[in-house]
Amino acid sequence: MDNSNVLAEQAENKNIPQHVAIIMDGNGRWAQLQGKGRVAGHKAGVKSVRAVVACARKAKVKALTLFAFSSENWQRPAKEVSVLMDLFMYVLTKEVKRLHKHNIRFQVIGDLSRFSDKLQQNIAKSEQLTAGNTGLVLSVAANYGGRWDIAQAAKKLASDVQQGTMSLDDINEQTLNAQTCLADLPVLDLLIRTGGDFRISNFLLWQAAYAELYFTDILWPDFNEAQFEQAINCFDQRERRFGKTGEQARNEQR
Repeated sequence: MDNSNVLAEQAENKNIPQHVAIIMDGNGRWAQLQGKGRVAGHKAGVKSVRAVVACARKAKVKALTLFAFSSENWQRPAKEVSVLMDLFMYVLTKEVKRLHKHNIRFQVIGDLSRFSDKLQQNIAKSEQLTAGNTGLVLSVAANYGGRWDIAQAAKKLASDVQQGTMSLDDINEQTLNAQTCLADLPVLDLLIRTGGDFRISNFLLWQAAYAELYFTDILWPDFNEAQFEQAINCFDQRERRFGKTGEQARNEQR
């Protein structure tokens, strides 16, 4: 049985996460182990993106969110940042057509104002092209930070209060959540980090409140279909209690 059939069977018989997010870490270290510059690692990582998107679609995951470029990544060497921007342009001009063919909706989350006008225009075109697609939603976080996401949501609520369209008492977890970047997607179920570090690095802080965390030593360019399947299997074995007792959680699942 090939991977596509295995994943399809899992989607029918296992608890598949509806929303998966991935911190794609280890590109630079992978390149160094290969005796290459860090840039080569980022280019190799594109192959893993393709594999994971394909697996998520076959497993019937509804939303996949990838951490491509954090608000802190601007501090990296200028050459590396430039290559990352070039790769982003390549994905927008080449890969998005492939996504559209497979009914995948593409969007970019984060503060886009720091990107070039050309890049912002390409992002808008890519989002418009796939806006009507009804399959997997692929979100790419670029110039994104979890604290920024919460702060911009709070700013929107403060503006609404100032303009008189809502009262201070209307501000709660639900109204703040509605202003975050991924509010229209299923709640985050599984957060994966490759590369061996055990932190979430300011990624989806609000959304990850009750997500299952999965860490692996595998460097991102080596993360393939089998690795993604392993993460899904691990998620299926977790008992998600959401503050309740294990017995209560199990009874609700019956």
